[in-house]
Amino acid sequence: MTAHLAITMGDPAGIGPEIIVKACQELAPRLADGTLKLLVIGHGTALERARAAFGPALRIPHVAAGGDWPPLAFLPAGEEREAIAVGRLSAEAGRFAYLAIEQGVRLAQAGRVGALVTAPLNKEALNDAGHHYAGHTEMLAALTGVTGSVMLLAHGNMRVSHVTTHCALEEVPKRVTPARIRLVLDLTQQALRRLGIARPHIAVAALNPHAGEGGLFGRQDIDVVAPTIAQANADGLRVTGPVPGDTVFVKLRAGQFDAVVAMYHDQGHIPVKLLGFHVDPETGTWDALSGVNITLGLPVIRTSVDHGTAFDIAGRGIASARSLVEAIEYAERLAAGTEA
Repeated sequence: MTAHLAITMGDPAGIGPEIIVKACQELAPRLADGTLKLLVIGHGTALERARAAFGPALRIPHVAAGGDWPPLAFLPAGEEREAIAVGRLSAEAGRFAYLAIEQGVRLAQAGRVGALVTAPLNKEALNDAGHHYAGHTEMLAALTGVTGSVMLLAHGNMRVSHVTTHCALEEVPKRVTPARIRLVLDLTQQALRRLGIARPHIAVAALNPHAGEGGLFGRQDIDVVAPTIAQANADGLRVTGPVPGDTVFVKLRAGQFDAVVAMYHDQGHIPVKLLGFHVDPETGTWDALSGVNITLGLPVIRTSVDHGTAFDIAGRGIASARSLVEAIEYAERLAAGTEA
């Protein structure tokens, strides 16, 4: 039986409600034939406003947490206390973003949904609401009691996991430890196998330019990264590196590897987003984004859009649902997959 996937709305003042409605419209044939089931969790007024504006023919009935759900349904994340204005930062919107995730985690842990697909939240609104997390990844780790989660970005064959993410650059060398690198390698391999790659080939990006140039530019790649890779290979993984960061992503794009382990946030995010953003040459603005953010190491499956709340375009009907549709598709594959 096909399990529902939970879509958490993120910040109701952002583009989350709009892209959810657009994604549901695009996926309507599969929702109609029952091969896909979605449970939207969030702010009812925000969803209805988006539905009326961008998908008036769409029907998303309200349901309770218990009982049976139709293939497309909406579950309120909590009681609406005050109005939320489109495109405006507010603690109320941050509160709902948290409540939606909290509800989704409970349902996933109970086996009621097969995976979580998250629309974007605003970190400032989240913190204004009293929930002091750097983002979804950290919040999900806290809610599930996990201390070692890993971020994986995916766009086509560009799959990039990260040793570190939301920390100052000066902190990165301290966090590049054998234990952390090995955890990222193991979780990346598990994810790739669930996606149907029987024997994944993973590259590790060097921390320093030219992999340290024999120690001239730092010894972390020589003293920490290389021995960890050697041990991983001895244990049966298939890992290459450390590969200089200025060439490793070209090799990934060329299909020489199945994924790259990046050392820090921008090293991994820039190549994926450079390829994922579609820029209109006439206006110089981006009008679509492809790519998925996947959290590894959680007891529940979580995928996400690879963009923010975009308050500046919220409610204008121009936000693309491409990344959300891809996140739904990845969640399906991970939920259905077993290690190859």
